[in-house]
Amino acid sequence: MTVSPKLLFWVIGIVLVAGITLAIVTSSQPKQHSGSLIQVVAAENFWGSLVSQIGGNRIQVDSIVSDPNADPHEYESNASTARSFETADYVILNGAGYDSWGDKLLSASPNKNRVVLNIAGLLGKKEGDNPHFWYNPDYVNLSIVQMEKDLIKIDPADAGYYQQNYKTLQTALSGYQNRIKNIRSQFGGTKVAATEDIFAYLANAAGLDLISPPAFIEAVAEGNDPPTDSVVAFQQQLQTNQPKVLVYNEQTVTPLTNSIKGLAAAQNIPIVGVTETIQPPDNTFQDWMNAEIINLENALNAQELGQ
Repeated sequence: MTVSPKLLFWVIGIVLVAGITLAIVTSSQPKQHSGSLIQVVAAENFWGSLVSQIGGNRIQVDSIVSDPNADPHEYESNASTARSFETADYVILNGAGYDSWGDKLLSASPNKNRVVLNIAGLLGKKEGDNPHFWYNPDYVNLSIVQMEKDLIKIDPADAGYYQQNYKTLQTALSGYQNRIKNIRSQFGGTKVAATEDIFAYLANAAGLDLISPPAFIEAVAEGNDPPTDSVVAFQQQLQTNQPKVLVYNEQTVTPLTNSIKGLAAAQNIPIVGVTETIQPPDNTFQDWMNAEIINLENALNAQELGQ
């Protein structure tokens, strides 16, 4: 069968028009993520746990600080960490000077397409403020809202997936947060002590009266020696059984904090250990928090029964 040149020209024209139309339609659609996993770097594993629960199987999270035997304040970056930051689509920093090494790595590998969430910036905090934001349930709730928005910005095609995971996470977090409210209801106003300011946000949320000398707990948190008068005042508080519970940071241990812990034990004041990073590291944020809150609740109950 012979095809006339006129008919052949007509068929080619239709194909070209169809191709051009398809290209126009495709180019007018919103950009979508390539389909590969979104590379996320979280400076600390508590933020890494939260974002991983929102991102699910669409993201790959590298949580940098997670060592249970290390003080996160003293972390020093290395070549592997630098590579993670360089190739990341999304970076989450705590901010407020807590992970200033992360700021330096971002500056060393500028990328206009990389999305960065600085929790301190989100909360209107600055260096010098108490950086332990993850112990404030309201701050945690604000942070996960932003994480959901950021992931949708990076990958709008999967918006529904992130939104559903966000709702699931909200429900999961409500368990430990409701327990904090119960402590406020039952033990509000109870005097407690802490070896550093990691506990300050949680004490406030639970309505507890943190009486430790501010100069002491702030100095310990910053790795400095507390003023002598603050040490004496703290020791007197414990010797006279003013606080009903001592909260002890297990990742910032010094001879001085050990002596404070020993003094509390000698006075039969219950001691509640807390950590700066998720322990064990493979736990979820909410399970880690819930376990610590239960320990606090049990210690408060024990003191109430002992009176």
